[in-house]
Amino acid sequence: MIATVDNPSNAVEWAIAEMINQPELFKNVTKDLGNVVGKERLVQESDLCKLNYVKACAREAFRLHPIAPFLPPHMCMADTIVSNYFIPEGSHVILSRRGLGRNPKVWNDPNKFNPQRHLNNNGSKENTNNVGLNLTDPNLRFVSFSIGRRGCPGIMLGTSMTLILFARLLHFFTWSVPPNVSTIDLSVSENDLSLAMPLVATVKPRLPTKVLHKIDFGFSALPRENY
Repeated sequence: MIATVDNPSNAVEWAIAEMINQPELFKNVTKDLGNVVGKERLVQESDLCKLNYVKACAREAFRLHPIAPFLPPHMCMADTIVSNYFIPEGSHVILSRRGLGRNPKVWNDPNKFNPQRHLNNNGSKENTNNVGLNLTDPNLRFVSFSIGRRGCPGIMLGTSMTLILFARLLHFFTWSVPPNVSTIDLSVSENDLSLAMPLVATVKPRLPTKVLHKIDFGFSALPRENY
């Protein structure tokens, strides 16, 4: 469950950092949010299935910036051939998450943050088929929440956490570089694949103040014995 928390926060921070350096991406996001949600209420979980550009941005962050470079190692239980590679029994196999997401044989311009690649076929050398815009990829061109029988048990929770956090941050605020800064530094930490320095940005509300007061935390009206 720790990974379910770390993975969303890492993806959201990277996505916003990348988008600040490409301000035109915010125009597409605000259009997406405006068409689906408007400015008189907060994003709800029921909206997420319709926010394709928001999901494309989150998906691109998972592709380009996984929280960890590798999946846990596995041992091959029998002689196996995968894509014409012979893997003998007893071999230890480690999958590179970063290498998979940046594979130039699969992705065009793999090191560029380009959410549009998940909405059509101009960014991938395979047909994305829009994939329902989930944060996982059934074709395994990148890995977000691990895969297989030993994949992350919190995948649905992690997906919901990522999208509702990301969508609300984009919906409620405008984001830009801080004063006297030209671009956000996208250097990677030496310890993991998170940003080397925490994201610092100029943030301004873009929705009416009254909308903030509509937040329902789910417990304010409950009797104390139900807390």
